[in-house]
Formats: sequence, structure tokens, C-alpha cells
Amino acid sequence: MSHKLDKFRAPADLDLRAELQAKYPHLGDMLELFVANEGPAINKWHHYLPLYERYFGQWRGKPVRFLEIGVAQGGSLAVWRKFFGPQAVLFGIDILEDCARLNGIDGQVRIGSQDDPAFLRSVVAEMGGVDVVLDDGSHMMAHIEASLDALFPLLEAGGTYMIEDLHTSYWRRWGGGLKGKPNFFNSVRAIIDDMHHWYHDGEIQRPALQDFVVGLHVHDSIVVIDKDVAHRPMNSSVGIRDSRQAAARRQAKSNRAGER
Repeated sequence: MSHKLDKFRAPADLDLRAELQAKYPHLGDMLELFVANEGPAINKWHHYLPLYERYFGQWRGKPVRFLEIGVAQGGSLAVWRKFFGPQAVLFGIDILEDCARLNGIDGQVRIGSQDDPAFLRSVVAEMGGVDVVLDDGSHMMAHIEASLDALFPLLEAGGTYMIEDLHTSYWRRWGGGLKGKPNFFNSVRAIIDDMHHWYHDGEIQRPALQDFVVGLHVHDSIVVIDKDVAHRPMNSSVGIRDSRQAAARRQAKSNRAGER
């Protein structure tokens, strides 16, 4: 991926703190956690940081069960430990055996593939369930889909599923392509259509997500899915103003009838 990202790399002499403060003035603790990191390396796009605050902030200081797909050098697990606090149940998975050396430092690390449903189920069972999933794994289209289908049904109601680095959806090496059918953003459209199945007669396209997607947020290279019970839509009209309007319509209708 590196050759495609060269044009986006920050200059070596960039004042990172000043840059982030200028562009994201309301960035919270994630600013210092990222800028002042002296532990294992962590590599993040700058605009991800406020999104982490926005979508994960509600879980801080709580016993959140957080699963990260993709461990790499362990830098992100270290940051999540500081961000969520000591009560958080943090698990990371990776396909690289070397990542096992990070087990028990800032979280638990398990070795296996993100496209192996049995492995994913075993990790979630060990966690005692899962509230938040962050897919920062291979970024391959097929792997993203497999993880979503396996993990979303296991996600607790009220939970959050975030997929990042989705710029790979436009790159063939990762199974994507601007006009390619496997481009994950085509799945996003399918999820949106399924959310609105009440209003059309098309078939459900992502049955693993059916009736539990209550929100879907698209940002640059990130998709966030909110899970909860999607209740059947219901519409009501209440209030005095509505009654007066109805009475006025009835009076107008009566007046027109009298004029005849």
C-alpha cells in the first residue's frame, strides 16, 4: 500500500501537535495519546482521531469489550488501553505469529485470520461478548466482508462496528476498484437499502445484518455501523396545532359545501 500513500505522508519536520490542533480544535485526549506516544509505533490518518473520540468516547472508563482486527506492532492496543482505561476488555487479532509476543501487555492477542468465522466466534466467546469492533486488518474486500458477516451478529445491541482504511476499496490489489463490484462501498449501498426495506419490495441483500442496523455513517475511508433493534417505523401526529389545522380544514370544506 505504501507506494500509493507516499503523496499523503506528513513532512518529516511537521509540527504534528500544531497541525492537529489547527485542523481539529475540538480533539480531546486522543491528541496527546497519539502525539506523545513513546511506545510501539502507531500509524494513523489524522482525520481518524476525532472520529475515534466521536464514536468510542461513550465507552471510556467502562468495562467495554473491544476487539481490534490487526495488531501490527501493538501501538494501537497501547493507545486503546490508555483511552478506555483499566476496566476495558481489549482483544486484538492478527494473522502474524510474531504478534503473539504482545499478548498480555495492553490486551489479549490471538493469532488467526479475520476471514475465519470459527476463529472469530471463539475470540468473542473468550471475551464474553463484544461491544465494539474496529477492523484495521488486511483491508482486503473479501476479508472485510467475511469479518462483518461473522462478527456483526455477535455484536451487542447498542454496539459499534467501525471499518477503516476503506480507500483500498478503490484499489485492485485489495480486491477493489472504482467500478468494481467488490468495492465495499457497493455493500454500503446494499446495507442502506436493507435498512429501508420497509419502503420497497426488494430482497434483503445482507441477511446477517437484517433488522439490526440503525445507523450508518460514511467518512473519508471509514464506515461506522450502529447496531440495535430496528423497530418497525411508526408515524404519529400530536399536538394542539395539528387539531386546529384539522378543524380549519373541516370548516373550509363545510363553507365550500354551503356555497354550492
